[in-house]
Amino acid sequence: SEKEQPAATTLHGVVLEVPVIDMSDPEEEKVVERIAEASRGWGIFQVVNHGIPDEVIRELQRVGKEFFELPQAEKEAVAKDPAGGSIEGYGTSLQKDVDGKRGWVDHLFHRIWPPSAVNYKFWPKNPSSYRDANEEYAKKLLEVGDRLFRSLSIGLGLEAHELKEGAGGEDIIHLLKINYYPPCPRPDLALGVVAHTDMSAITILVPNEVQGLQVFKDEHWYDVKYIPNALIIHIGDQIEILSNGKYKSVYHRTTVDKE
Repeated sequence: SEKEQPAATTLHGVVLEVPVIDMSDPEEEKVVERIAEASRGWGIFQVVNHGIPDEVIRELQRVGKEFFELPQAEKEAVAKDPAGGSIEGYGTSLQKDVDGKRGWVDHLFHRIWPPSAVNYKFWPKNPSSYRDANEEYAKKLLEVGDRLFRSLSIGLGLEAHELKEGAGGEDIIHLLKINYYPPCPRPDLALGVVAHTDMSAITILVPNEVQGLQVFKDEHWYDVKYIPNALIIHIGDQIEILSNGKYKSVYHRTTVDKE
């Protein structure tokens, strides 16, 4: 609708510089404080020096991109099973969401942790290094997730382990979702993903250099500044609820691109 079209609703010429937190800061208390502050006031922040090597992230992005560039029939080999009711698998673009709006996006969804929850049926066989790249990333990701949970927990005045336990402890499911936004002839009228908050506990987003993420702040939509090798952290609905609303889940959307 007109009130949601990105051309009409984006505050142009201003890029939102969400808080950037250096996770290698030797003063752990400072890191905790910054994470808690950003989660209260913004619901989104970027982390640098997070411990996931650049090459692990590059490889994750490479295999994801290669999968989406395959012929449609090959992608359909890991398609969602509508009858099975699972969210896992490949989904094509222009699927309706609840309000009848359509996002200009293809996606692939599957669990990557814990091993007991993984169903390799939904992991692409092509490219051949897809599984290795994702398993390597998952190992590194667990450490980042644990550190975020500890900081968020201490930031609420709880013991370091309590928030993660409240969210499911060692049984927490880690889902990987790749969003692929095909070139769009009218990016001024479309959105990749319509405005929403994430239903997860925490979303750890690996962006690329093509501008897309927008956040709603102070009654305006802003582009979020891209920082190479940073991870973008979204507070999700589950953490907002677990913290009794002290931490805010971030309201965001994705724009698309002609090229």
